[in-house]
Amino acid sequence: MTLQTVVAYNWRAGNVVKRFKGHEREITKIACVRKSDQFFSASRDKMVMMWDLEGSSQPRQQFSGHTMVVTGLAVSPDSSQLCTGSRDNSLLLWDVGTGQCAERVSVSRNLVRSQTWSLTCAGSPENHIYSRPLKIKPSGGLTEQHTFTANPVPAVISFRLWDSRGLHVAHVFPVKQHIQTYCEVSEDGHRCISCSSGFGGEGCEATLWDLRQTRNRICEYKGHFQTVASCVFLPRALALMPVIATSSHDCKVKIWNQDTGACLSTLSLDGSGPLTSLAVADTTSSLCASFSRGIHLLRVDHSQGLELREVAAF
Repeated sequence: MTLQTVVAYNWRAGNVVKRFKGHEREITKIACVRKSDQFFSASRDKMVMMWDLEGSSQPRQQFSGHTMVVTGLAVSPDSSQLCTGSRDNSLLLWDVGTGQCAERVSVSRNLVRSQTWSLTCAGSPENHIYSRPLKIKPSGGLTEQHTFTANPVPAVISFRLWDSRGLHVAHVFPVKQHIQTYCEVSEDGHRCISCSSGFGGEGCEATLWDLRQTRNRICEYKGHFQTVASCVFLPRALALMPVIATSSHDCKVKIWNQDTGACLSTLSLDGSGPLTSLAVADTTSSLCASFSRGIHLLRVDHSQGLELREVAAF
């Protein structure tokens, strides 16, 4: 298997389902379409490709427009639009059906590191409520789709909310002191987590933000000793309190009390190398990608409190 290949696994069995080949250089991001067999991949070859898990192993659609490596990838909730970001300092909004670029915006010296998508339903520009589709729609309100990006600039960090209608900046969150590596929006669209780079415990935190009226910082999660590369909101059925998980280059996955910032469980995946991404598999299981040992299947054990353990790797 090469770094230019997308591999689909059956995570319960740990076996390969299908391989998808088409990129000429290393793949940087994958974005799936919810309740669909379709997904997208971004690459250092400056291309984005759309695939079908049940279809051909060749791409269904290709998106060409960036001039450098594509580092950000987000799909709209209805899968009709795709937003991509790149080291070329640009954000591109695509029509998925035609493969054509609908909007383009460039911001000097701002390379895009991570993107996620949320739906905004608002009664007025001053009173935004963020939600997933069909969750909140005030009578007479406007429906706007927004994408989030984490953009590093020299010495300080900009974390921004973009309006997909025209790709203009809707809000700039308070700056952080380290590069923001990843961002994730909660299922109800009310909150967002951003992750910070760092070393030796300096930086290395995740931050919870309010996406409603105040857009304030709610909580910080500190305890990693190297860059925090990924974060997820864990299912509410997992614990009595809302919890999140983070993975880091320090080879550790941590579970946190979302409200208090207390660390509830730490799992060390020794020999795995940097842990690069997290994904929720089901109500008790998560998947964690690593540099050296592939994909780790993690499960929360309630027999002795809230304990995270590794049950498989593939």
